[in-house]
Amino acid sequence: MSETSPAAVVILAAGEGKRMKSRTPKVLHTLCGRTLLGHALAAAGELDPAQLVVVVGHGREQVGAEVASVTPQARIVHQDQQLGTGHAVRMVTEAIGTIRGTVVVSYGDMPLLRGQTLRELVDRHHRAGNAVTVLTARGDAAGYGRIVRDGGGAFLRIVEERDATPEERAIDEYNSGCYAFDGTLLADAIKRVTTNNEQRQEYLTDVVDILRGDGHEVGTMLAADAGEITGVNDRVQLSEARRELNDRVLDGWMRDGVTIIDPASTWIDVTVTIGQDAEIGPQTQLQGATVVGEGARVGPGCLLEDTIVGEDAVVSHAVCRLAEIGSRATVGPYAYLRPGTSLAEDAHVGAHVELKKASVGPGAKVPHLTYVGDATIGAGANIGAGTIFANYDGVAKNHTTVGQHAFVGSNTVLVAPVTIGDGAYTAAGSAITDEVPPGDLGVARGRQHNSDGWTARNRPGSRSADAAERVRSDESI
Repeated sequence: MSETSPAAVVILAAGEGKRMKSRTPKVLHTLCGRTLLGHALAAAGELDPAQLVVVVGHGREQVGAEVASVTPQARIVHQDQQLGTGHAVRMVTEAIGTIRGTVVVSYGDMPLLRGQTLRELVDRHHRAGNAVTVLTARGDAAGYGRIVRDGGGAFLRIVEERDATPEERAIDEYNSGCYAFDGTLLADAIKRVTTNNEQRQEYLTDVVDILRGDGHEVGTMLAADAGEITGVNDRVQLSEARRELNDRVLDGWMRDGVTIIDPASTWIDVTVTIGQDAEIGPQTQLQGATVVGEGARVGPGCLLEDTIVGEDAVVSHAVCRLAEIGSRATVGPYAYLRPGTSLAEDAHVGAHVELKKASVGPGAKVPHLTYVGDATIGAGANIGAGTIFANYDGVAKNHTTVGQHAFVGSNTVLVAPVTIGDGAYTAAGSAITDEVPPGDLGVARGRQHNSDGWTARNRPGSRSADAAERVRSDESI
């Protein structure tokens, strides 16, 4: 905690969000890898406050669980009745008492608000020695309280839109709802907020009027980007915020040396890490704790969730969840790496291959049309097309081991538990149920029998019978 770190950040997250039309509390809707509240908590955490307080109300068990998961040290305060922003802050002062120092108030539905902006608000507040500093913005002020100033530009008051005169509604500077307060003065003023308004609620803007009326200094700070203070109240605004935040993320990665072929179709969570000279192809989504190494190429058409991609690896048209892909490994097109899959360096997984809890060794290949479940494949091994690792016996999942430089023939079924030794082979079309020792060939299939003249006897007059007869006639000449 630095000398200018606030004594507390209070995040208001008690609202129901009826316009979301959802069973999920508004602040728990997600964008770019975090909930709305998660983004607010991350921004607040950048200030390193002595206390982090979240006011919960609607869906408080769910919201409280999110707070505990993301920021366990945060304190939760309940607002059982949602009677306004001033009432929410009063619940904090009644639960915690007077907070001495700077108290920042922000909201759980403003995912675009940067921690840096809150830091500048706190710094401005400290330098000016204000009782309260209001974060404002300029632009389309519809729906917001206007910032009214005197002829010299000094702050006079905040007027809500429904109470504003036509001249006041024409003002383009508006209140974000975020503040930096002197905690001691806030604790006193919040007790004097009344419900003498149309909504019969306690508004935090009234605290600003009370403090100014008491002769204390009230200041403002204009946000550099008005988009930061946009709240999310419905699914349309959620979508708009998601696009804005994603654009911000993509811009940051491109400026750090990552190539993104088509930003319009690429989505990257804020929790993802990407190395320099990586290339992200169109129609790609990188989610969760995914890490993409330097020089790797991911996409087009990929969905990676909590997956590690090594340096210079190539992943194309693939879905990968909780998987690890080694350096220079190649995956796809149209591969599915399920949780627990690990590919070593230079391994190859090809078209229409699915792996689950499978370890593929260095240089090993699973080229196409194969299911690999609960298996270990040794270095340099080759798995032929159409192979099935039959891992489930109806009760339990069993393991298969394929040794180093082994060769599994096409259309083989490996019935687990079973081991194919180092350097061993299986014949194409075999159903292997027993161990194949190192260097041996495993064959498990019926011998071929050809029934002479079967087509002529069973399909007389067919095109097949006619074709066969022509060949027999030619051979008899």
